[in-house]
Amino acid sequence: MTMTKVLFRDARVFDGWSEETRDGCDVLVADGIVREISDTPLSVSGETEIVPCGGRILMPGLIDAHVHVYASSINMPRVVRLPRTYLAHYASQFMRASLDRGFTTLRDVGGADVGLASALRDGLLQGPRLFYGGRVLSQTGGHGDMRPGDSELADDDACLCACHTDATGIVADGVDAVRRAVREELRRGASHIKIMGSGGVASPTDPLERCQYSDEEIRVAVDETSRAGKYVASHCHPAEAIRRSVELGVRSIEHATLIDDATAAFVAERGAYAVPTMAIAFALKEEGKAMGFPAASMAKLHMVADHALAGLDIMKRAGVKMAFGTDLLGTLHTRQSSEFELRSRVLPSIDILRSACAISAELLGEEGRLGCVREGAMADLLVVDGDPLKDVTVLAGNGENLAVIMNAGRFHKRTL
Repeated sequence: MTMTKVLFRDARVFDGWSEETRDGCDVLVADGIVREISDTPLSVSGETEIVPCGGRILMPGLIDAHVHVYASSINMPRVVRLPRTYLAHYASQFMRASLDRGFTTLRDVGGADVGLASALRDGLLQGPRLFYGGRVLSQTGGHGDMRPGDSELADDDACLCACHTDATGIVADGVDAVRRAVREELRRGASHIKIMGSGGVASPTDPLERCQYSDEEIRVAVDETSRAGKYVASHCHPAEAIRRSVELGVRSIEHATLIDDATAAFVAERGAYAVPTMAIAFALKEEGKAMGFPAASMAKLHMVADHALAGLDIMKRAGVKMAFGTDLLGTLHTRQSSEFELRSRVLPSIDILRSACAISAELLGEEGRLGCVREGAMADLLVVDGDPLKDVTVLAGNGENLAVIMNAGRFHKRTL
């Protein structure tokens, strides 16, 4: 169906990368695509809707490259036992709220599936475009294995067998099992495969500072995904796990919290990406105990939270390509845009904007289509009250400074 043409008039265009804006521009959108960007006024017909920007910043829609749309609670062992129907209702609220905050694209790195993506595509749900990796792959007792340990069984009848799947993860041990699990998620339409390369905070039984999966298991995951034209993302906190994953061909390092200078230089040299997630670390540090986050997980949290901002500085100096992620769980998703303020404590505004736009799009393999304002790109656009190039924290609220949110050429919000 042909959509009405929309003309954004007199906009300062931030293209998703350049520190210099194009001022006084007209930007024409038709059929969900940016058709023309002009430094002089464009002539329009009566069928064209005009949005007077009045010199405001026009920029790409934001990309959150690390979310879990099914993570309805900070208690992940409980989440994985909830009915998928319940999780889908939570996901619909999460995605709608993300779009309200200007995030027009999400990359889910553990849980989201073809059903959710299809519902978005067919208009049954309102939300951002969704790139999903399906279920996370974890070794037995790894970060994706949310079953309780023997001492915690008490009144819990959870299965302790070595073959287990749930809404967000697959426990797969050995080369053949990993190969089969990767192929299954790719069959289900995954845009990438997520593995657990180290211990984590929310899981009940694994040491955070230890590596997970053998070299052979990681290699087979990389082999299968690369032959399918996809890539592997690896959850990693310690520097050893980060370096090892990149050495074995992983493209995307999630969190990278305990990275050091030598490892950051190696990641940059290999051209891999890091997706730091400040929002979840600080949210749990401030609210986790009151929300009932387990004491063991709180102890692990402090190991990473206390180093998180320093890791940003290390990666900045090394030239690591940093995408934008938040990793928020449950009701904490309301803090999604706090990632801008947290990163601004270390990084200049332009670096944070590039992370949320061009670099995240490049990670997704959507360079030139998403995360940019250019002719031929998708019309995922924001008009901002305030100047995020000078102060990126104008994006740090819940969308109150966004005068316009356009997703695939359709208005989600318009106050002009």
